[in-house]
Amino acid sequence: MSLDELRSLIYRVTLRNAVQHGGKAMINSVMSTLIAEHPELRQRARELAPIVKEMVDKVNSMSAEEQRDTLAREFGEAVEEGQKKPKPEQKVLPPLPNAQEGKVVTRFAPNPDFAIHIGNARPAILSYEYARMYKGKMVLRFEDTDPRTKTPMKEAYEMIREDLRWLGVRWDEEYIQSLRMEIFYSTMKEALSKGCAYVDLGGEESKKLISEGKPPEYRDKPPEWQLEQFDRMLSGHYKEGEAVVRFKTNVNDPNPSLRDWVAFRIIDTDAHPHPLTGDKYIVWPTYNFAVSVDDHLMGITHVLRGKEHQLNTLKQGYVYKCFKWPEPTYIHFGRLKLEGFIMSKSYIKKIMSDRPGEFMGLDDPRFGTIAGLRRRGILPESIRDVILDVGVRPGDAKLSWANLAAVNRKRLDPIADRLMFVELTGGRGIRMRLSQPDCYVAKIPLHPNRPQAVREIKVCDGDYIYVPSEDAKAPMVRLAGLGNYAVNANDGLLEFKNDSLEEARKGGYPIIQWVPEASSVRLTVLEPDGLNLIKHDGLAEGYINNYGKGSRLQFIRYGFVIIDSVNPLVAILTHT
Repeated sequence: MSLDELRSLIYRVTLRNAVQHGGKAMINSVMSTLIAEHPELRQRARELAPIVKEMVDKVNSMSAEEQRDTLAREFGEAVEEGQKKPKPEQKVLPPLPNAQEGKVVTRFAPNPDFAIHIGNARPAILSYEYARMYKGKMVLRFEDTDPRTKTPMKEAYEMIREDLRWLGVRWDEEYIQSLRMEIFYSTMKEALSKGCAYVDLGGEESKKLISEGKPPEYRDKPPEWQLEQFDRMLSGHYKEGEAVVRFKTNVNDPNPSLRDWVAFRIIDTDAHPHPLTGDKYIVWPTYNFAVSVDDHLMGITHVLRGKEHQLNTLKQGYVYKCFKWPEPTYIHFGRLKLEGFIMSKSYIKKIMSDRPGEFMGLDDPRFGTIAGLRRRGILPESIRDVILDVGVRPGDAKLSWANLAAVNRKRLDPIADRLMFVELTGGRGIRMRLSQPDCYVAKIPLHPNRPQAVREIKVCDGDYIYVPSEDAKAPMVRLAGLGNYAVNANDGLLEFKNDSLEEARKGGYPIIQWVPEASSVRLTVLEPDGLNLIKHDGLAEGYINNYGKGSRLQFIRYGFVIIDSVNPLVAILTHT
C-alpha cells in the first residue's frame, strides 16, 4: 500500500469514526479499527501514528455535517451519527447457584504437564465468564504436585498463560502448588492431630485390608505417633513406597476408591526431579488433598468442572468435614466430545516422539491444542462462542471441526481481505495468454464491505495469467474485476470481448480468479488433514506482499488462510 493509499484509507476511517461518535474521532479508536480491518498494518504502527493524529485533527476541525458530506462524497459511505457495526449475538450463561455479586471466586487449575487444548478451554472460559458476570474474581492455579506420573513441563507454565491471554481470559490471582508445600505440610499435621488422617506403613497388606473393608493396623495409632512418622517421612527416613498418609473415610464404603484415600506419598525426586523445585521435596500431596486445601485458603466459592470429578468431590468433602470448612458450590458439566481433533496429551507426545521432525511443535495446526488452533487461524472469539453455546449443561455435548469452522467462518468473513490464488499442484492451474486491444487495469475491492479499498492490477495484450484449469473448460468466463473473455483452450488463449457485467450475468459466465504471471508470488498452502499436512503449491497476486505473518485472508473460491511465514511464503488453510 502506497503512502497516498494509506493516507486515503486513514482519512476514510477517521471520518467514519467521527460520524459514529458524535463528530469527534478518537486516535486510539481509529488505530484499533485500522489494525482490525487491515492486520498487515500492525507492523507499520509507528508510521501510522503521526498520520492518524493528523487526520483526527483535520476531521475534528470539521462540522458534523461536513464530516458526513465528505464521507459520502469522497468515499461513497453514508453513515448516520452514532451508527456502529452490529455486534455478534452475545451468549448468556444461566445463573450461577448460590452466587452473590462481588463475592464469587472461581478458579482454573491446569496441570502444567502439557499445552492446554480446546477441552481445557471450557472450564477456563466458563470460570472467567462467571467471575466477570458476578463482578467477582478468578484464580489461576497450577496443580503440579505429581513430578513422577504427571511430570510438569517447565515451558508449559508460560505456554498456558499465553494461551489464556489469547483466549481473553484474565485472572486476578495466580498460584503454583509446588511452591506451597509448607502450607500443605502444616495443614496435614493439623489433620493428623485431629485424628482425620494417619500414616500407613503397611504397604500391600494395608491395601488388601482396605479392599476387604477392614482398617489397617496403623489407622488408630495416637496423633503423637502419626506426627512423628510424618516428620520421618519429611526427613527422608522412609523411601518411596514405604509410607503414605491416608485420609480417614469409611473403610466399608461401597465404592472402594473412597476408602481411606491417599493424601500424601513419597516420590524419589532424585530420579524424578520437579522442574521448579528440583529434589527439594520428597513428600508430595495428592490431587484431592492439595485441591481441598487451596480451594479453601483461596476462598473459592464455585468450582466448575467435568462430571468425571464427581468422585473427587466426595473425597474432598472429607477434608472439609475434618476442618469444618464451608464447601464450595460444585457445578459438574457433561463431557465435551471433540470430533476431528487430535487432543490426547499422551498421543501427541507419542507421535511427536515416534515421528521426529514431522510435526511443527505443540502448536502444529493438526493438533487441538489452543496453540495449534491459533496457528491454524481460528479466532479466540470463535472458541469462546462454541464454549458458551455448550455452557454448563449436565449432559454430554459434541463439538466437531465442522461446528467450529462454521462459527469461525462467520467471524472471519467480514474482516478477512479477499485475494486471488491459483493452485498449481496436480495441474489445477493453467497458464493462458491474454488477447486484448489495450492494457486494462482491474480495480478489485479488498472486501465487499469496503468498496473503496481496492488494489489495482494492470495487464496488457500478450500478458500471461494463470487461472484454475476447471474454469478454462467454459467457453466464456469473466475474469474478476477485468472483463469477459472467450476461452480458446487449444491455443491457451483468453480473448477479450467486453467488460459488460450485465452480459456476464445474463450469459451465466463463471466469475473466476486469475493471477498475472509477471507480478505473481509463489506460495505454499498447508492443509491439515488428520495426521497429514497436505501441501498445495500455487501463485497468489502480488498484493499479498502487503501482509505479514499472522494475517488472515480469504483466497477467493478457495478458503480462509493465515500466513504462517513470509520467507518462504507459507499459509495454512484454516477452512473453506
